[in-house]
Amino acid sequence: MACLLTLPIVAGHAAEARCLTPAEAQAVVGSGAVQRLGVIARVVGGEIVDAQLCEGGGILVYRLAVMREGGRVDNLIVDATSGQQLR
Repeated sequence: MACLLTLPIVAGHAAEARCLTPAEAQAVVGSGAVQRLGVIARVVGGEIVDAQLCEGGGILVYRLAVMREGGRVDNLIVDATSGQQLR
């Protein structure tokens, strides 16, 4: 099942994203086109409890649920290539 999410405003408008299937995500990560989740986890801090690789607005992003100390869960959007947090 594909999911759609709205990415932050890119070039003046919100971009719709399509999440990749597990097989598509594995192929993209395996090709080296994006950073592995282990690298992204060190950037965002906390424990990644859910992750989806999505494409939209011309970029690949990770949609993450990250558990922080104290049990709080933050939902983040991270550029999968650069590791920069977008939201």
